[in-house]
Amino acid sequence: MIGAKTMSDATTTPQKKTSGLAVAGLVLGILAAVTSFLPIINNLSFFIALVGLILALVALIGAIKGKNSSKGMAIAGVILGVVSIIVVLVTQAAYSSALKSVSESLDTSSAPVAVSENSEPAAAAEEPQEAEAAPAQDFSHLAIGQAATYENGLTVVVNEVEHGLVNYDDSTMVRINVTYTNNGDKKQSFNSWDWDGEDANGAQRSTSYYSEAVDELNSGSLAPGGTVSGNIYFDEGIVRVVYTENMFSSDSETGWDI
Repeated sequence: MIGAKTMSDATTTPQKKTSGLAVAGLVLGILAAVTSFLPIINNLSFFIALVGLILALVALIGAIKGKNSSKGMAIAGVILGVVSIIVVLVTQAAYSSALKSVSESLDTSSAPVAVSENSEPAAAAEEPQEAEAAPAQDFSHLAIGQAATYENGLTVVVNEVEHGLVNYDDSTMVRINVTYTNNGDKKQSFNSWDWDGEDANGAQRSTSYYSEAVDELNSGSLAPGGTVSGNIYFDEGIVRVVYTENMFSSDSETGWDI
């Protein structure tokens, strides 16, 4: 009888229940972690992580006091909440820095302000005050060898043009040799994608593949005082080559008749 009573008491011992707060904290922590690196959305992720962290902490305290059996789940919720908050703060700082860099790049972009026949940058700032009343220079139809200098100190010039190159598929190509010179005090970029070829109908196309290409212009940056030259290739039929110093501004477009 005594043994039976003891067994009965054991079977009726209440089990600790799972904490709803721990479950909620874990779920919110997972949701926050999954969205914490997404721009804009992670603004909401921060608050989700914060709420989940608070719920998980309350559940953890309850588990420590023996009120529930969800200690492991609560700890996981706390960790996810903390990690998500950190990720949100770090990624938002990175996104802000990237946006600031783009904004500064747009601010420093400029239209060409001077042209010289011998590819030397013209000192527009040193011209007499009366020059301000002169007609605006047309930079859309420059001659080969004329260099366009921008307000940020970058000078670009088309040096020479070679027509009639035969590609691997017997199509004809045209080679354009260009030079960038950085006369400014900040680093400037160069890229073959800065250039387009325009046909007689005004259709502009990107550079093309040429199987026998040599000294191709790739991409990179120029330190102040630096210069780089290279070849870009287009399908035959273009009558003008166009350089865009800033893809977001049509004012920075310069063209050379070929």
